[in-house]
Amino acid sequence: MSTLKNSVQLMGHLGQDPEVVNLESGKKLVKFSIATNEFYFDNSGEKVTNTYWHNIIAWGKTASFIETYVKKGQEVLVKGKLAPRSYETKDGEKRYITEVNCSEIVPTSQKA
Repeated sequence: MSTLKNSVQLMGHLGQDPEVVNLESGKKLVKFSIATNEFYFDNSGEKVTNTYWHNIIAWGKTASFIETYVKKGQEVLVKGKLAPRSYETKDGEKRYITEVNCSEIVPTSQKA
């Protein structure tokens, strides 16, 4: 059960092509976001859709796979863990973000 303490699985569509960053250290980083949808019916019987965007990052071999095989609009299954971090803007403001650090990805469809 210890592996379930920080485990995330999401299925959604990519909002844009993955952004590839080749670091000076030789490591590869890929960033992208996926949209997941939640549906329900309100009190008047109208269908309501909520869309949530999730920031995803991947490193190494997983990043190389994503760079080659994953594109905007494609539906994917992502497995990973939540990775909160903070950064400082150019204006000196501290910002906080939570990303999913992707360890596995499975394309479930071709580009939409």
